[in-house]
Formats: sequence, structure tokens, C-alpha cells
Amino acid sequence: MFVKITSSDGRQYVKLVEAFRDEAGVSRQRVVATLGRLEAVRTGDSDALINGLLRATGRASLDEGTGKVEFAPSLAVGDTWMLTALWRELGFEDSFRRVLRNRRQFDAERLLRVMVFNRLCDPESKLGISRWLEGTLVPHVPADTVTHQRLLRTMDTLDDCAEAMQSSLAGLLRPLVDEELSIVFYDLTTISVEGTTTLEDDLRRHGMSKDGLIRRQVMLGVVQTADGLPIHHEVYEGNAAETRTLVPTIERVLQHFPIKRVVLVADRGLLSLDNLEEISKIKVGDRPLEFILAVPARRYGDFDTLLDAFHTETCQSATHEVMSEFGWQGHRLIVAHRPELAAELTGRRRARIAELEHEALRLTDKLEQQDAGKRSRGRKLSDSGAKARFYQAVCDAHLASILRVDLSSDLFAYDIDEKMRARAERIDGKLVLITNMPDHTPQEVVARYKALADIERGFRVLKSEIAIAPVFHRLPQRIRAHALICFLALVLYRVLRMRLRAHGGQYSPERALEIARRIQMHQVTLNQRHSAAGLTTLSDQQRELFDAVDLPVPVRNAL
Repeated sequence: MFVKITSSDGRQYVKLVEAFRDEAGVSRQRVVATLGRLEAVRTGDSDALINGLLRATGRASLDEGTGKVEFAPSLAVGDTWMLTALWRELGFEDSFRRVLRNRRQFDAERLLRVMVFNRLCDPESKLGISRWLEGTLVPHVPADTVTHQRLLRTMDTLDDCAEAMQSSLAGLLRPLVDEELSIVFYDLTTISVEGTTTLEDDLRRHGMSKDGLIRRQVMLGVVQTADGLPIHHEVYEGNAAETRTLVPTIERVLQHFPIKRVVLVADRGLLSLDNLEEISKIKVGDRPLEFILAVPARRYGDFDTLLDAFHTETCQSATHEVMSEFGWQGHRLIVAHRPELAAELTGRRRARIAELEHEALRLTDKLEQQDAGKRSRGRKLSDSGAKARFYQAVCDAHLASILRVDLSSDLFAYDIDEKMRARAERIDGKLVLITNMPDHTPQEVVARYKALADIERGFRVLKSEIAIAPVFHRLPQRIRAHALICFLALVLYRVLRMRLRAHGGQYSPERALEIARRIQMHQVTLNQRHSAAGLTTLSDQQRELFDAVDLPVPVRNAL
């Protein structure tokens, strides 16, 4: 005899069935007894019968059990719980689900959430997310519903709904910013990509990366508020001219946010004096684009006269940061000098020059000993070899404008350009800014520029903690979707940072997620029948952390 489960009218029944042979020797089955509906058996209605059979065979009853205890692998849940609570509190769940609804036969919002959380918790490829979920529990997302193909389909859906997603995100972020934004910051970075194939409308183009190398890449522009909250992003081809990305990006931001004015704050890598005239022609609405542009003063000799006077009259005797303002080609030229930074840079340069002079003396001594017929250890040194070796060391130290190696001479020779060294020391510790903002004091202009460092830190977060690069996707829509996923992760990261800072700033977002990750789900099975699950008991540190970010602590029955 054996147990058989049958179906009838949509219900399942458990029956005791006997196999036999009829008079003709044909194998048949007949129902000996119907034990009841399947759900009733599972809830214990047939336990008495099962216990009787176990006793008849000399085995322990269900209540007595087998004595075996099994522990399932623990699942990290504290960090994903924190991000889920923040995701819901910001309104992302309901808003994004409305945008992505009816696009696929699965819940695309849940899969988007998984990809965003993975960027913050343990950045993996889309294939690697399944491995991540083996040790992680994302609340309300069954791991078996997350497949590689569904993740890719979700990315395609994101690109199809890109405009609606951006509008929805802008509406959700407005409560987090000032009622009327006064100033936003814009910066551009390069994201390296992999692959050698070429597609139509390919975003992957060869261009100059931020580290000075020619590589295949895409360009990512990010707009953020003065408080450091990212509010918009755009993806451009890897060889796009940086100045040409400004107008379309700004126009899109103006469509979604009530911005009074746009101030472009750019470092030395984004813009230069060579395209200052082009920047001055850009208009935002009916007013010109305002800008604060850092100038690499060492590259331009136009400012030497102004800086010399400022250095002699003010900087040499300064004990703290000093500032001055000059007029230059119809714009304001703001110069800030930090004496402690100047002393550090000057001292470092002088030490490096002394090391190079010592190396030059060693090479000269070796050449002279060789000319005198004295032998020394190592290969024989020639004047051309000494020149090449010393010139390379000078270039590596970025001192070629001061230590001048005579490459045209047959003999090894160099000299120090004292005029260029004095010029370099005059520029040390100085920040030179050009702006067309009429209503900001020099101190305010400098403060606005220094706030740009925050958006650059955001790029570092994208490239390190969130691991946006390298990008292995080749299709343009997948690259744009990948950028959106990483941008949403950056938004969550910055909101966490804002809340932590408001509470005193004891933890960084990375540290906060690390502490929360220690909260895990544990499951144990007793006697192969009774199971229990629970969460790690929260420590005082973990409770204080959830209080700091103003989010509820994990609860077992809410997972």
C-alpha cells in the first residue's frame, strides 16, 4: 500500500491506495481509505493515524520526534531592511510600481529594488546577484523570483519608461530640497566600458578619460543640490564635448525642478579659458548661465602680474586664508591663498628638487670617474644615458619647467630656472576662480566652489562603493538602465548620509550598512518537523543606528 494525492474540483485529497492484480493478472489500484483533504492532513488531522503506524513499526511518534536538529544557512537582512524602509518612506515603491506596471509578467519594481540594493550592499554583476541572494534576504522579494533574464528584462523596461521614471523621481525628490532651488551643481565624469563590438547608436566611444588616458567609455553627467543631494543624471557618448552636454542637461532639470538660477561650478578638468566665450553665450531662460570656473594658473601667464602684486602685498605675511578680487576680461577674478597649503607645496617641491640634484650629482660623478679610467659596479654609463634617465625622473616629478635638461648637448648637463621656480612658489596655495556672479562676495564664491568637492565625492562613491564601472553591457538601453540603477543607489546613499549627519555624523553610510548587515535571519528545524525562525537580537549600537536614520528596526513577521 502507498499514499496517493489526487485532485478533484480544484481540491487535493490524501488517499491510502492498495495495488493488486485482478483475475486476468492485470495490475490494478483500489482506494482503501480517504484520509482527508491535503491541507487538513498538513495541519495535523491525521496525526493520530500516523503516530499509530509509527508505534506499530517501533519508531518514535511525531510528538517524540527524532531528536535531530537542523540549522539553515543564516541570511543577512539588516542592511536590506534598512534600505527597503528608506525606499518605501521616500515613496519609491508605489511610484515606480505605477510607472513599471503592466510592462512585464513579473513585478519589475521588486527586481529594480534588488539591483539598487545590491549596488550598495555588495556590488555584483547581474549574473552575480543570484549568488548575493544566496546569503541575503531582501524583504518581500522571494529569491526564486529573481532570475538573470528577468533582471535584463527589467533593465529594458527602465529604458522604455526612462522619461516617466525621471518625472516620477523628480516628484519624489522635491520634498527633500528647498521649495525653490537657488543653486545646483553640475559635473561630468567618464565611465569605462568593456567590449570591442560596435553597434548602431553606440554610446561606447573612445575619448579622454578623467585619469588622462584614451579609452572606450561613456560620459555621465550628474546635477546635485548645494546640500549634496543628486537630482538628475544624463548619459552621453564617450567622446561627447563636455560643454555641449550642459544645455540639454540644464533644460531637462528646469523641466522638473523650480530652479531660480543655475550656476555652473566646474573644476579645471571640465572647462577651461579656451571655451569661456562659448560658456558665456549659454542662456538659462532669459538670463545668462552663471558660472564659477577654476583656472589652472600655472598654465596661463595672463595672471602673473596680478598674482605677483597680491602675493607680495598680502600673501607673504598671511597667517590664515586671505582673498582678493580683480577684474579680468569683463569677469570677476577671485584669488584665495592658504599659507599652510602653500608652505606644504613649496617644501615638497624643494625636497624633490634636492633629491633630483643629488641624483644628478651621482650621475656626474660616475661619468667623471669613467673618464678618469676608474671602474665602478654596474653597466657603463654614457652621457646620453644619463640625460635620458635624469630627464625621465624630472618629468615624472612634473618639474620639467624648472629643472631644464639640455637634450641638445653631447654632454650631460642641466640647469635650474630660478625664475620658473619663483613663479611656481608664488602660485602655491592659491585658488584662482573666474565668475560672472554679481551678487556673491569672494568668500561666497570660494565656498560655492569648494562645495563642488562633494559632487566629486559622489563620483568616487559611484566608482568605488557602488561600482558603476567598468560597464560590461553593450546595448545602449542597458547602459542607460545601469546608470539609472547606480544613480538611484547614489540617491539612497546621500539620503542616508544626510540623516546620519543630522544626528551627529558618527557613521558613514558604508559603516551604517555594515553594522545593519550583522542582523541576520536564522531558521532551525527540530525533529524534522517543527521549525522556527527569528532575527539576531539587536545590539544597542544597532538600535541607535536605526534611531539615527529615523527608520523602524527589523521585525520578523514583517519580512
